[in-house]
Amino acid sequence: MNIPCGTSGGVLIDIERVEVVNRLREEYVYQTIKNYTVDYDRIWIFDKIHHEINQFCSKHSLQDVYIDLFHTVDERLQQALQEACDLWAPGIEIIAIRITKPRIPAAILKNYEQMEAEKTRLLATAQAQKVVEKEEETRQKQATIAAETEAKVSRIQNDRKVSEVEAMKTIRKLEDDALLYHEKILTDAQFYKVQKAAEANQLLLTPEYLQLELVKSVANTTKVYFGPSMSSLFLELTDLLTNKQISKP
Repeated sequence: MNIPCGTSGGVLIDIERVEVVNRLREEYVYQTIKNYTVDYDRIWIFDKIHHEINQFCSKHSLQDVYIDLFHTVDERLQQALQEACDLWAPGIEIIAIRITKPRIPAAILKNYEQMEAEKTRLLATAQAQKVVEKEEETRQKQATIAAETEAKVSRIQNDRKVSEVEAMKTIRKLEDDALLYHEKILTDAQFYKVQKAAEANQLLLTPEYLQLELVKSVANTTKVYFGPSMSSLFLELTDLLTNKQISKP
């Protein structure tokens, strides 16, 4: 069939073919044929199709009919036909509807073709721009990741250097403490040795020891003195050394 219709803008277009797949349920065959004859499908399908298509075109612009809403026309027609059949001819089931693209005037078609070509070009340009933007975004992300990785590596290296310096400080302090402790032990030992030697010497400086040392010293001299005052000389020297030793703190 060829169905002419006019859009809300006054443009006359033709719909070349509309295919309707339907069936009549068995229990409604007698009643449907009785009411509408065997040509029931002409009344409730073919004629109804003309009416619904003209209603749709008259309420919409050429842009809607030809482009924006064309993909919904078959569903709209199926719904409208089924609602009418359910009300006036129950038993008729509209299974599917297929509609061809409307034919529009050649001049308008050329404009649409130009528009579609321009739209395609714009879409291609936009897609290319998106690709460029995506590549740039990817490069920026890669640069950011690289910078973050480098910063993390730098922080790890700095932390390691700080740890090494701290460890060296700790080792150096332990070595200094050990050396200081060793020196202290040596000093204490030397002091203890000197102190004990002094105490030993103090114990040795008794009057008897001093007298013995005096006798040894006199015995070693090469000169020999005789006379009655020699005994008193020894006694005086002995008393002198003894008193000197006793007077020491």
